[in-house]
Amino acid sequence: MSLVATSVYLAILASAALGVYLKTRQSRAARADRETPPPEFAATVTVDEHRRAADYTVARMRLSVAETVFDAALALAWLALLLGPLYGLLAQFIAPGLTLSVAVVVAVAIVDHLLRLPFSLVETFGLETRFGFNRSTLTMFFLDEAKGAALWLLFFMPLLYGLFLAARVSPDYWWLAGFVAALALLLAMTLIYPTFIAPLFNDFAPLEDAALKARMEELLARCGFQSGGLFVMDASTRSTHGNAYFSGFGKAKRIVFFDTLLRKHSADEILAILAHELGHYKFGHVRQRMMQAAAFLFIGFAALHLAFARGLGDAFGLPNDPGVIFVIALTAAAPILHLLSPLTNFLSRRAEFEADGFARSIYGKEPMVSALTKLSRDNLATLTPDRLYALFYYSHPPAPIRIAALEEARGG
Repeated sequence: MSLVATSVYLAILASAALGVYLKTRQSRAARADRETPPPEFAATVTVDEHRRAADYTVARMRLSVAETVFDAALALAWLALLLGPLYGLLAQFIAPGLTLSVAVVVAVAIVDHLLRLPFSLVETFGLETRFGFNRSTLTMFFLDEAKGAALWLLFFMPLLYGLFLAARVSPDYWWLAGFVAALALLLAMTLIYPTFIAPLFNDFAPLEDAALKARMEELLARCGFQSGGLFVMDASTRSTHGNAYFSGFGKAKRIVFFDTLLRKHSADEILAILAHELGHYKFGHVRQRMMQAAAFLFIGFAALHLAFARGLGDAFGLPNDPGVIFVIALTAAAPILHLLSPLTNFLSRRAEFEADGFARSIYGKEPMVSALTKLSRDNLATLTPDRLYALFYYSHPPAPIRIAALEEARGG
């Protein structure tokens, strides 16, 4: 076994071990304080609600640990046992060339997704149903799966063909063209997704509450934010979880509220949430996230170029087919991204503090504190997370920390 292969196998195992350790810590932290809400939530979160949140966290962590172990075993199996025979099987029907390379990646993606599908089913129809969140049906679930697969093939297969063709035509510079194409697709998706893709999965209707809409438009005008519309998404057809988000660029920017959020929050709380989202706009967080994504894409394509040039397949005793190398590289990248998650989460959490501070400057602290408390309570988010787990897995600061920052008038 080569040093490269040994290093990748060890990285996969180490990443899985770290994940299991962190999720065990999170479960233990939730159980330890199950009977007593933090003092600052004593007046807003009942003991029963706090217990349910702890039980939900423990159940999620139990499922996540099992999925982590399975994912690691599957990654090792692909590299050590499955990828070579799969390539050989496809090569019996497809001549060597671009189509074979693309077929390898597509076949691995399909098989991999089908093997992981039971976890999604258990999460949706076991865990989420048990705690009263799921509103989806099996028909809706599999219809969403079919739509997602079709969209993946529509966008990803042409990119793979172009990528592997460029690698053949220009072995030294193809990765730069691939980076540019991937970045262009990423930017295009910010416009394509809200207009064409999201409506395939949910219905979007203009906000009808005239009084609330007027207050929102006044806030948008104060912040100099041009919107393509205020929309309500029928999230309740699938789940009772609540949320809101921006999508798109320029005048195509849309503001979307889950119908579940509108039903459970007061007008002042909704406006505070909107002000928070506008804070992301004011501080350029969307642009910053795009720049971060571009940096990761650039590094990823540079690493892929190196893998192609060095014949990474040889290190695993596999063919040096572009599709095979692509699968190896993606599998090897997963544990690296896991280890980098504290950095990316730090940047995301810093942006959330800034956006919270902006919302506070507009409406004061009370509406945002109330909104965060309701979101945590209604989504059964634990109020006593493990700090090390949060470092790796929380893109948003835990609610108690966000509320403490609002109380202290700290925006960054």
